[in-house]
Amino acid sequence: MTTSECIFCGMARNPTHESVIYRDDRVFVVKDINPQAPVHLLIIPNMHLNSLAYVGPGQVPVMGHLFVVAEEMARREGAALNGYRLSLNQGEDAGQAIAHLHLHLLAGQPLGTMG
Repeated sequence: MTTSECIFCGMARNPTHESVIYRDDRVFVVKDINPQAPVHLLIIPNMHLNSLAYVGPGQVPVMGHLFVVAEEMARREGAALNGYRLSLNQGEDAGQAIAHLHLHLLAGQPLGTMG
């Protein structure tokens, strides 16, 4: 897949995309179109990275920034105090549906324990 075919890259290139609820120079945030919780946001780097397999030392600043923005979005959604889950699906077997690295923020209800 080229970046011109990637839906997230298209959103990153469009500074007025209607789905974007937060944007800065490194990442943007959208609501998941198939939410798994009352709050389900995607924190997406502007830079196209297929997955964690493509992350190296040069991407450390943007990877750290994903988590800073996740905390900010959790506060904005009123979820920072009650708790939220961050999830990054790595590869098809893990449920990664779009080949552009992104972090899921889920909140708004008890999410239970994981495996």
